[in-house]
Amino acid sequence: MSEVSNQLPADPISAVGVVTSLSKVPDDYYVVTQTTDGSDADLWKDGLFKSKVTRYLCFTRKTGPDVVADMKLIDIKDALPEGFTPVQETMDTKETAMRKKRLCVKISSRVAAETAVYDIQIIAKSKYQLVNYTSIGDINNMGLWYRKGDLPQHLLSQKTYSGAKADMPSNTASRKTTCRPDYEQHSSGSHTMTALDDVPFVISEKFYNSPKEMQQVNLMGITIKSLAEIEEEVSRGCNARLPLTPLAQNAKQTVLGL
Repeated sequence: MSEVSNQLPADPISAVGVVTSLSKVPDDYYVVTQTTDGSDADLWKDGLFKSKVTRYLCFTRKTGPDVVADMKLIDIKDALPEGFTPVQETMDTKETAMRKKRLCVKISSRVAAETAVYDIQIIAKSKYQLVNYTSIGDINNMGLWYRKGDLPQHLLSQKTYSGAKADMPSNTASRKTTCRPDYEQHSSGSHTMTALDDVPFVISEKFYNSPKEMQQVNLMGITIKSLAEIEEEVSRGCNARLPLTPLAQNAKQTVLGL
């Protein structure tokens, strides 16, 4: 029998079942064999006839993805509460778990649940109440009580985050996978090297030699001449000693003081 204590167990209950024999309890399961006052906690016993049929409640706190978020004890003829699953068969023999009554449990994801069932106790009917426990109903002159508590979600969140961080690739690796094959960055201080680094930049040889003679082009009556043609015309003008213009002649006389 689970001991009644003011201290909340470390782990919540993850599954609830019923067995026919104490020798057939599954591994990692606790079985409630006695009430809190030491009486037999058989859920099937008949007061008029000493039946050989027995049923005992059992549960486990084995860590898994789900937890027992809530429990209800209803009449066999009542409708099943929404979101609850009935414990209909025994775990060891697959026989009917209970008569007249039906135990229902609500299973929830450990990550999503805010509260869960941590302990289950059976007491003699109307004898006394358990502190910090809640009654879910009576069966065979006995009362079923459970204790709920908050789930330490912050610890679970830290473990989940740490695991995800360990599996996450580094930023460098992520950047490498998204780089184009012909352009990969290599960090070296503040300088970023590319695929064009160390490639010589030169002008094609076909642009080295300029054409010897420029073809004359006439644009709107304006003739574009080459440098050689311009120099030749200037030279011819100097040799011919063309007369000075009146403005040039006046400038010459002023300079000479004539």
